Amino acid sequence: MTRIYFVRHCEAEGNVKRVFQGLLDTDISDKGAKQLKCLTKRFESIHFDAVYSSPLLRAHKTAEAVVGSKNFEIIKRENLRELYGGFVEGQKFNKIFSENPELEDIWHNHPQDFAPRGGEPMRDGYERIWRETLTLARENEGKTIVAATHGGVIRLLLCRLFFHDIERLKEIPWSENTAVSLIEFDNALTPTIIYFNDVSHLDDSVRSSFKAGSGE
Repeated sequence: MTRIYFVRHCEAEGNVKRVFQGLLDTDISDKGAKQLKCLTKRFESIHFDAVYSSPLLRAHKTAEAVVGSKNFEIIKRENLRELYGGFVEGQKFNKIFSENPELEDIWHNHPQDFAPRGGEPMRDGYERIWRETLTLARENEGKTIVAATHGGVIRLLLCRLFFHDIERLKEIPWSENTAVSLIEFDNALTPTIIYFNDVSHLDDSVRSSFKAGSGE
C-alpha cells in the first residue's frame, strides 16, 4: 500500500489580504506560523519516507513544518504548484468580481469553467494534479509520503477521487489552511480516501477566520 498525505499550506499573507494568490509567492502570516507549530506536532509521530512540496514559499514552509526535527530533504515538484491566475493574479477578489461579474458567477457556480485570460484553466489543473499524483504514487510504491501543496489543486484532486467528473467541482469543499488529506493506493494504483480536509490539529484560536476560496 502506498500512502500520500496531501497538506494544504498554512495561512499566507495573500490569504489575509484576500487576493488571488496563484503563483504569487507571498510569505506566511503570523497565524500561519502558529498553524505550522500545530502541524509539526501532528506529524511528530507519523512515519513517512519522503516529503514533497510545491516550489512556492508558503507550501515549502509548510513542508518544513511537517519535517520538524527529522532529517529529510524537501523535494520540490513544479506540478504541485497552485493554478496561475493570469490577469487576475495578485488582485483582490472583491476587485476582480466587481470588474468582472461574469467571473464571479463562474468562480462560485461553475468553477470547472474558470479560465482567466492568460491563466491556467481549471480543467488543465484538474489533469495536471492527477498526473502528478499518479507519478508520485508510482515513484514511491509501498512507501508513505507527504505532499505540501495548495487549496485549488487539492480541491481538484478530491473532485477526481470522489466523482471522477470535474463538472461536480462545486460540490467539493475548500480545505482550510494546513488541512490534511490521506489517500492510499493499492498495487494497481486504485485510490482510497482515508480522510480529507482534516484540521483536528488546530484549535479555534489558530484557524483562519475566512472561508477558503470564497473570495469574501
